[in-house]
Amino acid sequence: MNAMDLSAIEAERRRIRDTHLKPQRAASTARGVHHVALLSSDVERTVRFYQDVLGFPLTEMIENRDYKGSTHFFFDLGNGNLIAFFDFPGLDLGPYAEVLGGLHHLAISVDPGTWSELRGRLDAAGVEYMEESGTSIYFRDPDGARIELLADPLGEMYGNKVL
Repeated sequence: MNAMDLSAIEAERRRIRDTHLKPQRAASTARGVHHVALLSSDVERTVRFYQDVLGFPLTEMIENRDYKGSTHFFFDLGNGNLIAFFDFPGLDLGPYAEVLGGLHHLAISVDPGTWSELRGRLDAAGVEYMEESGTSIYFRDPDGARIELLADPLGEMYGNKVL
């Protein structure tokens, strides 16, 4: 394995930040994330996990317009945000895999009290997780996607304003 030149990486990060991070940020052209869509190999198992364990209410189930027989279903993440899933009956999609250019994890902000409650729910459900810095819990959903529950407020990360 090649040794990384951390000072060169930091210098490049600083160059990019100095070039592109504007002191007066323009308004975004977007209204927000409508939904993030993940894959589900078992609709009911996914509903039980996200609604019953994590407390994200199921809001709707419709047929996926792109694949007949596929269910497109949604969970409320608060503040008008949704997480959605597709199943693809009859297709063998194989197991979830983290790949370069793919989804690494989905971070979901919850208040600190809820964060502690959800950690207890994960324990009760036998879900393995990694706790980091007393504010992040990383775990895998039933299909292997990595999810993070983050006790930091929206727009903050480890005490830094990011929005």
